[in-house]
Amino acid sequence: MQTLFRPLPYLDSGTALLLRLLMIPNLFFVRSEGFENLPEQGPAIYVFNHNNTLESLLVPVFLMFHLGGRKVSFVIDWMYGKIPLLGWLMNLVDPLYVYHKRSRFRLIEKKRPPSLPEETVLRCCTRLLDGGSIGIFPEGRRNRHPGKLARAKPGIGHIILSSGVPVIPIGIDFPAGHRKGRIPAVGRMIVRAGAPLAFHDERRRYFRIEACGNSCRRSRESHVLAAETAHSLMLHLAGLCGKSYEEPHPASGSVFFNNKTSEEERPCPV
Repeated sequence: MQTLFRPLPYLDSGTALLLRLLMIPNLFFVRSEGFENLPEQGPAIYVFNHNNTLESLLVPVFLMFHLGGRKVSFVIDWMYGKIPLLGWLMNLVDPLYVYHKRSRFRLIEKKRPPSLPEETVLRCCTRLLDGGSIGIFPEGRRNRHPGKLARAKPGIGHIILSSGVPVIPIGIDFPAGHRKGRIPAVGRMIVRAGAPLAFHDERRRYFRIEACGNSCRRSRESHVLAAETAHSLMLHLAGLCGKSYEEPHPASGSVFFNNKTSEEERPCPV
């Protein structure tokens, strides 16, 4: 219980009490490793694998508690913000809502905004450049496979390369999943934080590409480099969460430029 009374210098007394109360379930379900890797100050991108609903409720509380109450704005589906009480709690950390998914519930779907805000990558970069931190699940959905990570969305690569802030990979491992061959809906988890990652060389290449005069070539090459960065990140994440990452390396670009790719992202004609 002594853990509950660690200092929370970034919060007022009322919010600190609320965070301590929300932390109680974590004492039973979550064990941490490598949390000495968490930065003491400044913006960061915290990247997680995603297994089930339980972790999406417990892990953000666990992380912010161990950051002394520093806010981390998670990128989450908009409909969670419309659920009574849960939405109020989530809004306390100023999340970055994404709106491309439709709600299965008609009453909630009616609350979906008719006009969508600017793209998620831009909003994430703005938050980071303003000094905030973000939390993101690059698989983009719950992945219940006990042994394999799903392919990362290349958007995380664009966020990393555009912002230049440290990236903290955090693996969420359910030991019971290895024994039972499935991710449990409720179970003990190990949350492992890796050393901060910096993609300096990739970022220099990214901005050289962005300075290219050929807009078609620029769009394609920056997209592939972002996908390569996301791929590298997922390999680090795999080593922390107990899963493997078996997606092909995207250097050729063939994985991304299929029939659904927009004209702007297709390879330039020779």
